[in-house]
Amino acid sequence: MALNLVSIALIVAAVFSIVELALTAYIANAVGWGLWRRGIPRVNFMVFNSVWSLLVLAYVGLSPLYFPRLSHKLVATGLNCVTAIFWFAGSIALAVWAGVGVWGAAVAFGFFLWAIFTFLGVLGVLEARGTNSTVKTPGTAPAGV
Repeated sequence: MALNLVSIALIVAAVFSIVELALTAYIANAVGWGLWRRGIPRVNFMVFNSVWSLLVLAYVGLSPLYFPRLSHKLVATGLNCVTAIFWFAGSIALAVWAGVGVWGAAVAFGFFLWAIFTFLGVLGVLEARGTNSTVKTPGTAPAGV
């Protein structure tokens, strides 16, 4: 089975989501000490984004292969677009508080994931509209001429 651009993007997004989950889980664990631990909503949202992304990637990547009756291109496109919005919002919110080290790495991976899911969403919209399948042949005249 040959890997196309979408398959590679899905694999990279899965790896980056796992890395982001590890980074944000570390940040959530490192904030505070002893009984004075408290959750930071920005970090918690990024943990949610990572888990959400893994679930979306499982649906988008595996449902066409194993559950073709449950797979729908518009649902996959909608999930990719919503996930891109989540990553953009979470990365901006975390970037406000981010410093260097793990915080900066979490922000960077968040923006990489935003770019990947935006790419997947745009490809899904273009495929749903059918714009990527229309090819102009040089021998055809424009309509109405």
